[in-house]
Amino acid sequence: MTSLLPSRRRSREDRLSRFPRYRDEERETMPPAQRDRVILERVQAQLQRAYHELPFYRRHYDAHGFHPDQVRTLADFTEKVPVITKKMLVADQAEHPPFGSYLGIERRDLARVHGSSGTSGKPTMYGVSMKDWKRAGEASALGLWCAGFRPDDLVQITFPFSLFFGGWGNVQAFELLGAGAFPPGSMVPTERQVELLDELSIDALVGTPSYLTHMARRSAELGRDPRDSAVGLLLVGGEPGGSLPEVRATLSELWGGADVIDGAAGSCSEMYPFLTNIGCLEDPDGGVHLFQDENYTEIVAKDDPNVGVPPGTAGGTVATHLWRESQPMIRFWIGDEGVLTDDGCRCGRTYPKLPRGVFGRLDDMLVIRGANVYPSAIEAAVRSVDGASGEFRVIVERRGTLDELTVEVEPDVDVPAGSRETLRTDLERALAHAVTVRVPVTIVDPGTHETQTFKARRVIDRR
Repeated sequence: MTSLLPSRRRSREDRLSRFPRYRDEERETMPPAQRDRVILERVQAQLQRAYHELPFYRRHYDAHGFHPDQVRTLADFTEKVPVITKKMLVADQAEHPPFGSYLGIERRDLARVHGSSGTSGKPTMYGVSMKDWKRAGEASALGLWCAGFRPDDLVQITFPFSLFFGGWGNVQAFELLGAGAFPPGSMVPTERQVELLDELSIDALVGTPSYLTHMARRSAELGRDPRDSAVGLLLVGGEPGGSLPEVRATLSELWGGADVIDGAAGSCSEMYPFLTNIGCLEDPDGGVHLFQDENYTEIVAKDDPNVGVPPGTAGGTVATHLWRESQPMIRFWIGDEGVLTDDGCRCGRTYPKLPRGVFGRLDDMLVIRGANVYPSAIEAAVRSVDGASGEFRVIVERRGTLDELTVEVEPDVDVPAGSRETLRTDLERALAHAVTVRVPVTIVDPGTHETQTFKARRVIDRR
């Protein structure tokens, strides 16, 4: 009997040569000016429907003196339409449970109900129509093709299958793509995940950078060298890192040269399940394409979301569903910081890009002695130092009138005790370069911190 499992990992060249370059060439290579006309038509249609059919938006727009007829250009859209925020959505659901006054469909038309993780309080509930669920799958499949996934892949999905959309949306998209989806999720112990990965000769993995790093290290501890596996492609999301060179390099090395694709941008619950801001297999430098004719992403001034910033300038991200009928987000303030460019890509897609992905959330930014510090920058610095594992914690404390940072880092299990002081010094040097302020480092024993498998929360604020 002939085995159907591959005997070796597929190279990037192999993935790109055996199938068409695009899933929808006309759409993906459309001239930007033509695409902008499509986007404007969809923006205008969404605004009119929201104003006339969704009470949440009608109240919001009236309070700001805005009417959809005022939007005649995309510049008008940025300058005149007020943003919405997660806080506003939560308040509206509390007043109009369970879905708020922006559901947009009848209860009988619900196909799926999901929710936020609820880590900061009561979960926010998301209702999705069948029309939207199907479109989300097709849009996500378009993005996954750009990322390099192909119909003959067998993909292991380690995102949790819970309230959050994450894993569920991936399964549907891979099925539509024609790939095999193996979804153990996050409840299967890592040891068993590793065994199954080898037994099934898995081609690609989906998960957070933190968990896929942990999975590789645990695999090595169990005597299964991940560099010898068939895994040639990693899609990472759920937390910043997929476009950070240090994180990408660490993951690629751990998995034997596998390509690392960023799927983190725009991955907040409110914009799911439309996974269309995603990295490109043909661009080894990272970053993500913005599929603007699905989810329209704007980069705006950090202190004024009605002021757009030019390409190449850092700003906050605002996103809009162009086609979603159930709970559409229109100018939703995501709060990530990023830089947009329209320089083109070697793949030929004409979508703009966030070349560095997202730096981190603006509301996660820490101001320490006058310097802006992002947890993602700390992560990049920690991962750049040999001997440091992927587990660390950022401790924020107030001493007198000043806020101070300390970073606790676990060493790799094979780092001898006598080398810990050298590791600490190397980490402090790397952090000083990355965040421009001195950050003391404490080396703690391996296993001190609980392994993070999804949306790692490494900042402990004791102020």
